[in-house]
Amino acid sequence: MSFKKDEMLIMPAVDIKDGKCVQLVQGKPGSEMVKIENPELVASHWQDLGAKNIHVIDLSGTIDGESSFEVIKKILKEVSIPIQLGGGIRDIDYAKKLLNLDIERIIIGTMGIQHPETITELSDEYGSERIMISLDSKDNKVVIKGWQEKIDKSPVELSQEFKEHGAGSILFTNVDVEGLLGGFYTQPVEDLKKSVDIPIVYSGGITTIDDIKKLNESGVEGIVIGSALYTNKIDLTEALKYQKR
Repeated sequence: MSFKKDEMLIMPAVDIKDGKCVQLVQGKPGSEMVKIENPELVASHWQDLGAKNIHVIDLSGTIDGESSFEVIKKILKEVSIPIQLGGGIRDIDYAKKLLNLDIERIIIGTMGIQHPETITELSDEYGSERIMISLDSKDNKVVIKGWQEKIDKSPVELSQEFKEHGAGSILFTNVDVEGLLGGFYTQPVEDLKKSVDIPIVYSGGITTIDDIKKLNESGVEGIVIGSALYTNKIDLTEALKYQKR
């Protein structure tokens, strides 16, 4: 589903590790607060509750370098709503393999930041709207390689650069608050929103309906909710009322 100016897409997260749907604390292996069999049925559940888009992350690909390709195909078979997918996309051939499936957009992090020309090539071949750059931030610096390595640039500094390389949207994750269920910081979101005019999807620390209201007011085009849905701190049906501006 393309982003719309009058709408903030609310996307449930389905993170895959070892064939299961999990939620990690700060992305750290072994910190699973949630572990559910059959990720495809989890995705179907969120669709049944009214989600218009599912955010899928292949943590096995990110952390272990082992693709969850078969699980991804099961999810695509089970749901009819669009999917955006990231995690473990480390070479351009695998990126193209995913784009040739029925995936709406892929999310590229480390590969794109280290080799920006890959963003340009994929954007030229598949269209910029199908290519999202992931700018994950810790202490206001972008982190790569599963949040293990920090580079000396902020998301704001990189945002315009990647628009020029052909990225059609940005996934902005604030690692400082991700998975902690303690809310989020508005300033980094507002700063990034002012820096570039392509759609921004925010992820990290969204814990209450009030957080969703604040993000709606910030103007971001989408948000990802993970742990708060799985621990029943946010009811998806209630959250979806705030998709419209």
